[in-house]
Amino acid sequence: MLKEFKEFAVKGNVLDLAVGVVIGGAFGKIVTSLVNDIIMPLVGALTGGINFTYLKFVIKPAQGGVPAVTLNYGAFIQNVIDFLIVSFSIFLFIKLINKFKIEKEVEVIEEEVAKTSQEVLLLQEIRDLLRK
Repeated sequence: MLKEFKEFAVKGNVLDLAVGVVIGGAFGKIVTSLVNDIIMPLVGALTGGINFTYLKFVIKPAQGGVPAVTLNYGAFIQNVIDFLIVSFSIFLFIKLINKFKIEKEVEVIEEEVAKTSQEVLLLQEIRDLLRK
């Protein structure tokens, strides 16, 4: 059982997943900082200084030592904006990775075509003409 666990833990997929989780956590912090420190102040300046995180609807006001009951819809708006920016950033990152992957696949295909002998290419052309 220990041997099986070792084989499972050392497989490439598990290690790739672990690296992805660590990088994802760091990426999330960067995007959160981008939203909180750069984008939201600009949005606040455009909307007249409104800070979304403090927007709330008071259901029951505070009485004595009991705090107020509120719906914090501003925090929700902030989290939605965070999500949209994170998901768009990940989309762009994956699109960039796929672009490099496609270019590499095209190079491999071109190499395979270059390796194909002239006789095979001629036979393929004859086959295609016969099909037409």
